[in-house]
Amino acid sequence: MGEAVFLMIVGMVTVFTVLLLVVGIGNVIIRFVNRFLPEEVAAKPATSAAPAINPNVYSAICSAVSTVTGGKGTVVDVKKL
Repeated sequence: MGEAVFLMIVGMVTVFTVLLLVVGIGNVIIRFVNRFLPEEVAAKPATSAAPAINPNVYSAICSAVSTVTGGKGTVVDVKKL
């Protein structure tokens, strides 16, 4: 009985350690990629003949995106579906 409990504890500690390594290495890779390989800014596409969106709605969308992303997100295009 004692050996079974010991093996269970060793297994649980091993799984926990591996999960911590996966999360830690994943975060390091994400930070490295974001710092040294920034996303390329695509050229702005030509304007289409679609009707323009209300400026108040566009402003509200931009404000919501800025609030949710902490000022890091931007609105590139808004299309009415």
